[in-house]
Amino acid sequence: MSTHRSLGSASLAGPALACLLLANATPPASAQPAPQKQVAPAASSSATPGTPNVQDPYLAQWLRLTPDRRPAPLQPGVDYGMDPATGQFIWPKATPEVHKGQKFPGEMTTWDKQSYAKNVKVLAFYPGVGSPFHAWNNIADFEGRRYLYVHDRDYLRILDVTDPAKGKIVYSKGGVWGPKGSSEKYDPANAQDYLGGATIAWSKKLGKPVLVASFEIGRYGLLNEKLEQPDKVAAQRKYNSLKGFKVFAMDGPLPSQWRLLATRTTDYQHPDAPIGQQRGSGSLDSPEYYGGKYMILSAAPDDSYGLTEYPNYLYSPGYQIWDMTDPADPKFVSQIAVPGQILGDKEHEETYLMNPRAGNRTSWMGARNPIFLPQSLESGGKLGFGAMGGLGVYAFDLSDPAKPKMLSGVNTPPSFAGTEFDNADVSQYARTGYVFANGYPMNRDCYEPYKDIFVIDARDPSHLKVAAKMPQPEVPPGAPFTSFCQRGGNFGPKRANAIGQPGQWRQGIVPYSFYNAGVQIFNVADPAKPTIAGYFVPALADESELPVYTLGKGVFSIYTEYDRNIIWAFTENGAYALSTPLLGEPRLGMAEQPWPAR
Repeated sequence: MSTHRSLGSASLAGPALACLLLANATPPASAQPAPQKQVAPAASSSATPGTPNVQDPYLAQWLRLTPDRRPAPLQPGVDYGMDPATGQFIWPKATPEVHKGQKFPGEMTTWDKQSYAKNVKVLAFYPGVGSPFHAWNNIADFEGRRYLYVHDRDYLRILDVTDPAKGKIVYSKGGVWGPKGSSEKYDPANAQDYLGGATIAWSKKLGKPVLVASFEIGRYGLLNEKLEQPDKVAAQRKYNSLKGFKVFAMDGPLPSQWRLLATRTTDYQHPDAPIGQQRGSGSLDSPEYYGGKYMILSAAPDDSYGLTEYPNYLYSPGYQIWDMTDPADPKFVSQIAVPGQILGDKEHEETYLMNPRAGNRTSWMGARNPIFLPQSLESGGKLGFGAMGGLGVYAFDLSDPAKPKMLSGVNTPPSFAGTEFDNADVSQYARTGYVFANGYPMNRDCYEPYKDIFVIDARDPSHLKVAAKMPQPEVPPGAPFTSFCQRGGNFGPKRANAIGQPGQWRQGIVPYSFYNAGVQIFNVADPAKPTIAGYFVPALADESELPVYTLGKGVFSIYTEYDRNIIWAFTENGAYALSTPLLGEPRLGMAEQPWPAR
């Protein structure tokens, strides 16, 4: 399936930008100046010409700075939709972010109940082990048993998957979903005792696994349109839960066997700020941590990191590096910002205004994941790659974590709505010098431009450039559609390798979750010429299993056990254990070495 946009890329490299990063990089904790009180920009009278009628001073400053370039709603079958001559889908050029489906002529009227596979075998399916919205995943081995953690803010399931084909739930907290919704009521405005994105690593100092869990402002159910909900904006500024992370020692697989070692806020200038007074976003997604000295987070440290268009989010997160030499006493090391993130900084604001997304009231700007490391800093790694939404993809020199340097960045033509440059896959970098980066669809029914997976040539990290794109999934033989868009729901890539997967990345092969196109497995032996080597496209859930508003996601998360050649695929109605000869024969017992790696 061909796309309808040119590949084009724009370099973000240059000494001026490098100097800008250094000017905003934070010195090590030992050299930190006394914390300065953050001064909110002054709000003007609503009678003053050009003054936005919003109460939050940071939103007002952002609105004063940017033009209103909201994309107009499009008409299905006219502005986009099926091409009757070719049977292919003509993608929208730009769309607003919407929360409801946008059906188009030629879309299937019922959910496709067929499954399709190439070079993939289903070992088991576990219905109802997650939620229909999202899943973070972890693996940990204890006393000869392997445990799979499936979790989000409102639920946690722990499965014994020592035999992945005969797994069983050993712990369950939170609602279980059915056709009438969740078995438990969940109030996102009062979510305090929860497990967010988490990473499990082996602590040599403690001689046991530690779990680091992110705590951030919830992204669902709290805020729909920040320009129209001042009370909810104010609630996020004074959020009633931790903005930061927690560290636990794992004495066993169950939460009752975990000991809290440390709690930190990512508002590093106010480390003792109580809940309700902590600034910024908190720690997003799963920390990049391997159990050694350094940990990297995605976080906006204060409310000035506010140059972002996304309608239900207030922050443009950057990155933080923390010293985890003693897991019970994490110490802040440095903050990283890239050009175009900080309100009140003239160079940041000018860079932001040069971005063609400025003013569209739609694009996510800033990080959602930490910097991705081809090699841990403790084992000699010096480079990292960050995906910064509509700001682009960046390479960083982390040889001195206290003084990180931005080497270069690259961006592509805008592709909104949806999220651009959500993640970077660095699994093939040591072998090839290439990195893969992509965003993912947020609107349903293909009501946004297609989200390509870009192949980034990073052989010279000081001059990143786009080299190619991954092919779009092909419709399986015998399918009752000619475009995955007709299958309904979301179609496009989500993420490849998660942080903290057991074993070593497989060279030449990268699996991606692809929403209604299931799991797509790419052959990247030559990353500049990727092909699709296999796939598993599961049947979609329907109204007999889940409420209609949850349907159409397909595979929204994957987690790969490279040490046992198992791919876990998480859908709106359950989890699949998959094997593929592309990885090798599956191991149905314990791995040769325990995880996390000692």
